Order: sequence, then C-alpha cells, then structure tokens
Amino acid sequence: MGALAAATALLGGGLYANANAASVQSDPSSSASASDPGSRSPSQSTPGSASPSTPGSARPSSIVPSNSAGTGTSVSDVVDAANAFLDTLDDDQQAAVLLDFTQANAVAWSNLSCGATCRVGIELSSLSDTQLAAAKAVVEAATGTGSDTGYDQISQILAADDVLGETDSSYGSGNYYLAFLGTPSTTGTWQLHFGGDQLAVNLTYKDGEVVGTTPYFAGVEPVSWTDDDTTYAPLSGMHDGLVSMLEGLTDDELTEAKLSDTTTDVVLGPDDDGDFPTTKEGVAGSELTDDQQQLILDAITPWVEAADDTTAAATLSTYKSELDDTYISYSGTTDLDTAGDYVRIDGPGVWIEFSVEDGVVDTSQLGYSSVYRDHDTDYGGEFSFS
Repeated sequence: MGALAAATALLGGGLYANANAASVQSDPSSSASASDPGSRSPSQSTPGSASPSTPGSARPSSIVPSNSAGTGTSVSDVVDAANAFLDTLDDDQQAAVLLDFTQANAVAWSNLSCGATCRVGIELSSLSDTQLAAAKAVVEAATGTGSDTGYDQISQILAADDVLGETDSSYGSGNYYLAFLGTPSTTGTWQLHFGGDQLAVNLTYKDGEVVGTTPYFAGVEPVSWTDDDTTYAPLSGMHDGLVSMLEGLTDDELTEAKLSDTTTDVVLGPDDDGDFPTTKEGVAGSELTDDQQQLILDAITPWVEAADDTTAAATLSTYKSELDDTYISYSGTTDLDTAGDYVRIDGPGVWIEFSVEDGVVDTSQLGYSSVYRDHDTDYGGEFSFS
C-alpha cells in the first residue's frame, strides 16, 4: 500500500490535495455529528482541569467572540465527536486518552520521532478501524476545512510521514497520539491534544468557546512528493505566502528586516514555551503600505486556518487590527529554497516561524519546520511560563 493510501486508510478515508491538485473537501460537520452518546460513566476517574487560570493579558481571553462570523462546526460538535470516540474505547484505552489538563501534559509535544517518550495519549496504530474512524472525526471536527490548511493539511503531513516510513520504520502515520486534557465538555476547560513527528495540534476550550489554538507545529519532509500522478506539498501555502510577503518589500525594507544572526531551526519549538524575545526585530507593519500589510495578513492566514473556520475568521480579525505593531524578519535568502532560510512574524499576539532545513531521513532533500504561537493564548493562557 502506498504512503498516501496508508494514511488515507488510517484517517478513515480523508482526502488530500494541494495547490497543484484539485481538492475534495469533506464536511466536518457530517463526520463529527455522531448520534448523541449520552452521559458516559467510565470506570476510571475522569479528572477535569486542575490548573489555575493565569490570563493576565489585556488582549481578549476568548479568541471567538459571541458575534464572530464564519462557518464550521461548533464546540458542541467537537465534544460530541470526542464522546463518540471515547465510547469506542475500553477502560484502559480511555485512561490513556483522558488526562489531567496540567502544564506537564499540555507541553508534552515534539517534532521529533520520539514516540511516547515525549508525548501523551493513545497511539493511532493501536486502534481498530472503527476507533480510528472515530478519532479522525474528532480531529476533523475541530480543525479547518480549507485546502492545504486545517484537516487537509494535517492529513497530508501524516501522509508525508508514511513516505518517510518507507525508508525509516520509526516514521509513519500510525505513530501519532491523541489525548483529551480535561473532560470534553461545553463547560469547564479542556484541550484537544494531537500530534506526532512534524505535527502538534493544541486546541483549548473553555465554557463552550475556543480560547487557544496554539502552539501549532507543522513540518514536512519531503516538502513535496507524487502519488498516483498527483503532487502533494502540504506546506506550500505557508511557504508561498511568506515568499510573496518578502517580495513585497523594497530593498531598504529588506535590509531592515534582515536578522543579524542566522537561524537553522525554529526558535520557539517544543520545550521553549514562553521564551518570546523581549525585543521585536525586523521591519514594523506601521512602516509599510496597506498592500504590504495585506501580504503579511495573507502570509499569516494558513497557520490561523489550522483551527475551525469560525475561530480562524475571528483570530485573523484580531491579528489584522494588530498589524501596525507586527514585525517581519528573515535570515538567509528570501526565496526560502535553501537550508538556513528562515522567516519570522512577531506581533502583539501572533508569532510565526518558518525554517528551511536539510532533510533528516534523506539529507539530499529539504524539509520545512514551522511553529505558530500566540503571546497570550498558548494553551488557552492557562499556564505561566517564566
């Protein structure tokens, strides 16, 4: 079975596409809207959030205001899908999925092929076909519906891992983990925690609202591949948006945006929570034209659209209002086609990094690593990092 077909089967029939291929999008509301599972009573205890909230921020604590526009599933749909998945599991499996919403559990993600030593939750390869389909429905309900963003991008990243798995057995779409930190509910606080090598999804919910969509790590190796005459490149939208953003700068602005140090990886990857630089570097949005600011917003969009459509629309609106105080910088070349090329977007809220690196499994190819964070709402703003 080819890598793409293997990932498709693993995720219960998800379809993939990119800018070079027509995309067939499935409606997350249809797969997530399982019949109401009713009240569950697993034999093990199901702890809720035990961590105090420490917002301390002037920015809105909730990403999605009650009047936000957009389309997509509601939090109740995500909760229904989560409960439907839990109902397919035995007691031991539920115990592996339902965990405390603690800082230690929340930060347990990585872009390395380190398996359960750096992650929490249940491994997808341990699930039956029925359980896999239910797990897929949770992730699909919670993420965006766009081409090369949201669930489509997540599916392609897992498929890329299957490509690597043909050479190195430590990679593969089965080596991904799903956990619920806290109890899925439209009341209280909990987090959807999903990821593996080159992916980390952390979506935080509080009282029926999305209050955090970051950290979101998205990487890929190889950066593109062909399967059944179709070319896939899951991070092409991110890459191309950043290239266009840099191409929109004048020579003087590029000089101002150039970092003095070279960067060979993302700065705020796993285990670097809260380590935002105290001083922003590069050229400020306030120095740029409206068209140049729009290029910044366009570049930000693919990362924000990892979350459900309604949340993405509201978050983009917030970041648009902060563009004057948003800085862009880079090192290496502006083509983002050479190992060592790097771009950063740093605003009052948004933090995005994109790094071009030599491949790990195949050093003759390139890989991309990217991370999206928010200065205030990583993990829903539930934890304080010093």
